[in-house]
Amino acid sequence: MNPLNRDTVIAIVLMVFCGILFWASFSIREPDYGVLPPSAWPRVVLIALSILTGLYFIQSIRASRTVDDSSSPVKKGFMHWLSVWQNPIWCFVLFFGYVASLPVLGMLIGGVAFVFLLLCVLGGWSLRNLLVHALIAGISVGGMWSIFTFGLGVLLPAGEIFNPFG
Repeated sequence: MNPLNRDTVIAIVLMVFCGILFWASFSIREPDYGVLPPSAWPRVVLIALSILTGLYFIQSIRASRTVDDSSSPVKKGFMHWLSVWQNPIWCFVLFFGYVASLPVLGMLIGGVAFVFLLLCVLGGWSLRNLLVHALIAGISVGGMWSIFTFGLGVLLPAGEIFNPFG
């Protein structure tokens, strides 16, 4: 078993990236006012990302997959390449659509639509899936929007359709 497969290399690169960003968080200027330093939330996110990356690294070492050059998408044509990279392409297309729709839809409606469509594209379009995806999108995005808007007082993009403050 060759432990240095594609996932292991990606996990190592991500761990190095997290380490560099965590080290860079010590250069964030700390003002004299406020209780919580500005570097606190980036460090919390980086610690969580580092833990997940560590789990990814352990999982990649346990996997028996190795890099197989015979499955290279270049050798099998564009359609094979498209089928291999279909999910990441959908993610980027839907994300760019979400960002483009922010001025009109705002963070709340646009975020719910983005998460719902992404879950449907990746998870299927059955009636049961549609209901589950709608619940997940509404609760997760609505919850995060509520926390940031009401709990933390962050002004998120409101959009033209729904503006709770206008």
